[in-house]
Amino acid sequence: MSTWFITGISRGFGRIMTEELLRRGHTVIGTTRNGKGPLEHDNLRVVSMDVNDPDQVVATMQAAVQAAGHIDVVVNNAGYGLVGAVEEVSDAEVDHVMATNFGGTHRVIKAALPFLRAQGSGHIVNFSSVGGFTGSAGFGIYCASKFAVEGMSEALAVELKPLGIGVTIVEPGYFRTEFLSHDSAVVAVAHIPAYADTAGQTRSNVNAVDGRQAGDPAKGVAVIIDAVESGNPPFRLPLGADSIARIEQKMAHVQADIEAWRSRAMATAFDG
Repeated sequence: MSTWFITGISRGFGRIMTEELLRRGHTVIGTTRNGKGPLEHDNLRVVSMDVNDPDQVVATMQAAVQAAGHIDVVVNNAGYGLVGAVEEVSDAEVDHVMATNFGGTHRVIKAALPFLRAQGSGHIVNFSSVGGFTGSAGFGIYCASKFAVEGMSEALAVELKPLGIGVTIVEPGYFRTEFLSHDSAVVAVAHIPAYADTAGQTRSNVNAVDGRQAGDPAKGVAVIIDAVESGNPPFRLPLGADSIARIEQKMAHVQADIEAWRSRAMATAFDG
C-alpha cells in the first residue's frame, strides 16, 4: 500500500479521493485550512495548511514525510473557480486566484521534490480542468490559472522523468462536486452589462448547473487512482465526456488554423 499527500480534502474531489484511497487500504495525509478532516480513519492524518503560505507548505511537507517515512503520490487538488469576464476581474481577484491555483501547486511541488528525488520515485498529480486546455467565456482568468498549471506540468514531466518521478494532469469537465457552489466559485465584483450574452450567461448558469452536473466524482476518482496505479500513468487525463468533446473540438480548430496558414507561416525564414 502507498502513501498519498493530498491538498484540499475537506470536500469535492479531495474528500472523495481520500475516501476511496482509504477504502483501498492506502494511507492519506490530507490538508485542510483548519486542520479538520471530513472523516476519521486510522490511515488518515489531517493537517492544517494554506497553500498560499510558503513556510507552512514546507513545514507541513517535512512533517508529513517524517511521520509517514515516505510519500508516494502528491495530489495538488486545492483551488477554486473565478467567474467573470476578463475585463470585469480586478487585479486583486487575478492575483489571488493565480496565487492559489498556480502558485499553491508550485509551492507544494517544490516542497515535495527534495524528498521524491532522494527516494528516486514518486508521482505528482496536478488537478487542472478542461478549462486548462480550452478557454470559455466567463472563466477566462480561472482558465489562465489552469493553463499555467498545465504549462508548468509539461515542463516538469520532462525534468522529472530521468529522476524516476512521474506527472499526471487531470482535466475534469463538469462533475457534481461543490466546485460551483458559493464557497468554491467566486464571482467577480465588477459587472459590465456589455458581456450579458457571454460571460453574463456564465454568471447566470453557475448556480443553475450546481448539483446537476453529469459527472459522478466517485467514478472520476476511481479513474484517477487506477491511472496512477496502472504502471504506465498518462500525462494528460481528461475526465468526462464533456471534457473529451471540448478538447477534441479545440484540437480540430487548432489543426484547421495550422492548415489554413501553413505555407505562409513556414515561409518566414531568412532568404538563402
